Amino acid sequence: MSEGFSFRVTHRDGGARAGELQTPHGLVRTPAFAPVGTRGAVKAVTHRDLLGLGAEMILANAYHLHLRPGAALVARAGGLHRFIGWDRPILTDSGGYQVFSLGDRRTIDEDGVSFRSHLDGRLQRLTPESATDIQVQLGADIAMVFDECTSYPVSEDQARDSMERTVRWAHRGRERFLAIAGDPCALDGEVTNPGQAQFGIVQGSVYGRLREQSARDTVALGFEGIAIGGLSVGEPVEVMYDVVAATTVMLPDDRVRYLMGTGMPDDLVECVARGVDLFDCVLPTRNARNGQLFTRAGPLSIKQARFAEDPRPPDPDCGCYTCRRFSRAYLRYLFVAGEMMAGTLNTLHNIHFYLDTMRRMREAVMIGSFETFRQRFHETFSRHRRPPLDIF
Repeated sequence: MSEGFSFRVTHRDGGARAGELQTPHGLVRTPAFAPVGTRGAVKAVTHRDLLGLGAEMILANAYHLHLRPGAALVARAGGLHRFIGWDRPILTDSGGYQVFSLGDRRTIDEDGVSFRSHLDGRLQRLTPESATDIQVQLGADIAMVFDECTSYPVSEDQARDSMERTVRWAHRGRERFLAIAGDPCALDGEVTNPGQAQFGIVQGSVYGRLREQSARDTVALGFEGIAIGGLSVGEPVEVMYDVVAATTVMLPDDRVRYLMGTGMPDDLVECVARGVDLFDCVLPTRNARNGQLFTRAGPLSIKQARFAEDPRPPDPDCGCYTCRRFSRAYLRYLFVAGEMMAGTLNTLHNIHFYLDTMRRMREAVMIGSFETFRQRFHETFSRHRRPPLDIF
């Protein structure tokens, strides 16, 4: 089913890699960041905006699209690309993390997960097979296998049980995916993207031995790419870096490596240094709608009163539409006044910042100067420091 899908590493610099991920709907140059459009739309911006920003891939969520409008409806419309009007690559998450976040509203057993819909309270059921079927009908370029994500902290025994269940589910999801690839009639629905690829997910919480076992067993199933899941759930950032570094070295060199749900800019830099190729996170868009802008000096809370008469752009070093045209004072006014345009302008800036950071990293890897880029990035960017008014 993965015809038209390929990945190759084109350049290396230390542990960092630059590559090309070819999908049925176009090329993604890695390292790459995929803005999150959970329900088929990135909040506060249009697809035209995303194209103008240079986004090469977006992420949508099979859990949400399954509940509404339904995978069968999307398939009848010609698949997710046609339904939402986006002709570049799409990755769909299986919904494992969303089910995990339901807490007491879900019940996990060996076969799958039962849960109450957050929309209408109806009882729903997801299994590795049904999650695969849903994503095949949606027709994204990359479909994620259904997994179980653990919280943090968690005991090693609990993490082992969860990881081993994820591996067993990966076997089932992969078997179902390959069965449909061999015989599309096996699907009670329509295959909308015959070139779709499927990624496995390495779990194991913060325990190195469990991550090693999960990586070995997941790789053996022959997925077209491998994701690292179960991080950015509350563990210390240094622990996350250690787990990423220990996991990437166990993954095949010719498979794309995707770190799920991690999104602070300095985390992206550090994880590219440790061999990650692909990222997604709601952070730049969610924080934008809540008045936080990411700049080369660090996060800036535009709603603060100190910006009420500040005539400067959010980031004078940024070339995005927002920074070229608008002042901090105006953006603060829009946010305080509750204007919809505040979310749009902030989101345009944050997505540009993230995509531009990925571009700069990619170019640094290609010319062999990634370590210099990394050091300079950390010299200016701080997630904790409050930038003074005259920082620029």
